[in-house]
This record gives sequence, C-alpha cells and structure tokens, in this order.
Amino acid sequence: MHVAPRTPPDLSSCQPSRRHLLAMAAGLLAGSSAAVAEPLPALIARVKRSVVAVGSYGLMDTPRFGFRAAGFAVGDGLHVLTNAHVVPEETPERIDRSIAVQVWLGDDQWQLRSAKLLGRDLRNDLALLAIDGPALPALKLAEQDAPEGTSIALMGFPIGNALGQVLATHRGIVSAWTAIATPAGGPAGLNPRAVRQLRDGAFKVMQLDAIAYPGNSGGPVLDIETGEVVGVLQGGAIKGTKEAALTAPTGISYAVPASTAARLLAEYKR
Repeated sequence: MHVAPRTPPDLSSCQPSRRHLLAMAAGLLAGSSAAVAEPLPALIARVKRSVVAVGSYGLMDTPRFGFRAAGFAVGDGLHVLTNAHVVPEETPERIDRSIAVQVWLGDDQWQLRSAKLLGRDLRNDLALLAIDGPALPALKLAEQDAPEGTSIALMGFPIGNALGQVLATHRGIVSAWTAIATPAGGPAGLNPRAVRQLRDGAFKVMQLDAIAYPGNSGGPVLDIETGEVVGVLQGGAIKGTKEAALTAPTGISYAVPASTAARLLAEYKR
C-alpha cells in the first residue's frame, strides 16, 4: 500500500516574531539590571563625595579645624544631616570661631567650607546644617524602614581626632528595632521640654550589628542592596567608661531611621 508523505504542519503562525523576541529580551535585561545591586566598592566610591567631616573653625585654634563627627549631604546638596550632640555650640561673642565642614575632594585632599545650623531635633539627636560652595552629590533617604536582617554599611571617620580624617566603611546588619527614651540628666534636666519628651514615650531606633567608634557619629547608614540611606548613626553601646569604646567595643550600634531625618529636612525645605 502506498502511503503519501505527510506534510509537516505550518508552524510559522505560532512562532514569535523577531520584534516580539527583541521585546522579550529587552524586558529580561531590564528586569535583571534592576535586580542587580551596585557592587560595594562602587557604592563606597560614590558615597565618599557626599560624606563630610563636621566640626568648628577657629582662627586662634590649633589646628584651626576641630573635628567632631561625620555628616552627609541631602536634599539639594547644600544641606548636611548629622547628630545634634556633635554640632559645636554657637557662641555669638566668639566671632573667631564658627561651625565648619571639610569636604573630600579625592586623593586625601579636603576643602574647608563654612556652615550654619538650620535646626535641631534634640529628641532624635539630629541636626541639619547649611553649607556654602558648590552642591555636593546628595544621598537619597529611604522612604521605608529597613527590616531586620538588612545588610548595611556605615561610613564615617573612626577615631578621627587620633587617626585623622580617613573615611572608613564598616559592614553589618540591622539586628533589631528597639525602643528608647530620651533620659533626663538628673533633676536639673527635668525642664518643660524634657518632661514633654518623656510624656511622648519611647521611640524606635535601629540596632545594628556593626562596630562604630567615636567619629562615626552622624554618618550615613546605607542599605547595601539599594544604596539608599536608611539611618543616621548615633553611636555605639559601651561598657563602662567612654574609653571602653576603643579598648572593648561591644559591636552594637544605634541609628535614627531615615524617615525621622526626612521630617527634619522637610521642615527647612518649605
């Protein structure tokens, strides 16, 4: 019996067109690039130009720039966030001393710029400064709180008064969200503001599994995956005296969430 050869079915109508294949490839590439985090060395190199040394400038001081802590540029690049407790007190009678920052120019080169205090949030230990000169690359504040387990990097100037202004990076994770209250420094500290703060109750801060030293305060806490700032470093837990922060660091640090810092910034952007 003769059997006629079967004609293969025409599948051309079922095959995706070249345009469709290109669109699918573009979509896959876009999705993969969005999911790939910036490598940590590249993140550090980018953020370095946004982190400043906060201190005072005095014509009669030696050295003239007195280092206090770290800070970082936000908003329009002419605003700097740092801790309230590190900002030098302004003394109107001392016209020879003022708040100042040092800006990193690369290759261990630093530029001195004048600064002024715009506002403080003492309850959350935050301060906002305005600096002169060209705008710095501003860091983005995260809109969502970082969940526990988030990989973070913190930048600052550990032991800056002894080691000099060397920007250093430490890695860790968000180990917990914990509630703290602003304590009063004895009966004399129970002023109306302190009483209101205690009445407001405790507020939450990030507990970090990362070592922070004197000089790291005020620096940015970065989400390594997104590159956004998730917190402003306050300091580390210490055992006994302040010297123990150097000789026996606990490896536990605390940071104010970026959402709190964003509210302070918004007050002065109106």
